[in-house]
Amino acid sequence: MKLRDFGVLMGLAALWGGSFLFIRIAVPALGPVTLATTRVTLAALALLVLLAARRQNLLLRSHWRSYLVVGAFNAAIPYALISFAELRLSAGLAAILNATTPLFTAVVAAIWLRDALTIRKGIGLLLGVLGVGVLVGWSALPLNAPTLIAVGASLVAALAYAIGSVASRRALVGVAPLASATGQQLAATLLLLPFAIPVVATGASSIRLSSEVIWATLILAIVGTSLAYLLYFHLITQVGPTATVSVTLLIPVFGLLWSAIFLRESASLGSYVGLAVILCSVMLITGLRLPPRKRGDRSASTLAPAADEPTPALARGAAGVWQES
Repeated sequence: MKLRDFGVLMGLAALWGGSFLFIRIAVPALGPVTLATTRVTLAALALLVLLAARRQNLLLRSHWRSYLVVGAFNAAIPYALISFAELRLSAGLAAILNATTPLFTAVVAAIWLRDALTIRKGIGLLLGVLGVGVLVGWSALPLNAPTLIAVGASLVAALAYAIGSVASRRALVGVAPLASATGQQLAATLLLLPFAIPVVATGASSIRLSSEVIWATLILAIVGTSLAYLLYFHLITQVGPTATVSVTLLIPVFGLLWSAIFLRESASLGSYVGLAVILCSVMLITGLRLPPRKRGDRSASTLAPAADEPTPALARGAAGVWQES
């Protein structure tokens, strides 16, 4: 991986890690459904403008069913659930829980694609469950029903991303990355609008808009979704899907960093221990490891797949996005 591409990888992780920060700012004022709907609508409009500028075909007639399925699991469901969870959870904790997506993807791929669940992946899954247990049990939050429901919503969102990633590989073969991203966001908009309209109609008076909320929503949609998609697909093209998987390891780190700097959220020791255990499990499942540096190559990737291992099913779903909130 060239130094420039590694910079793009870090930028993508920073953007997706920051998404949890902006959700935490905006969701108390807008509510989960309204925020998720606004996010996908603005992202879809921005991507449509780019699609038109590049004169690419959306292939809507032949792929609209696929867009609906992938848009539901890659955007509509996880965006709404993570927004709901962050009414109760800190941005950093939500980012760490989202890092379990590769664990769920391994299970979904094993069932759907019959991708072998090896001993290494099995150990990784067990470590992931242990990491979630440490993260929640050692958290500063009270272990009551609202907290557990919020944690459950985050984990279901991670499962949705996993299903969306595998579904993308099956349903969007041959579709250009920009068209795929645009179709997903458009479909998510159509799926969320029937739920958002009644919420806004009945609770418009409770929506508290401020400049901070407006800016957080705009940045979340345009930067954390539209721009992040473009960076993601750039990496897929330049370094391949397997190397791009390493972004999963960086997102919770940035999630904790941004929430500590801008929201003054303090992470407990359990958060760091749980994060470490979960990231170890992700590395086992995806096959990522520290590569040997080649002579004369100063731009080698800091994370790369093991050379003797097949590309994980997670990475092969190039059109699927799991790590973004």
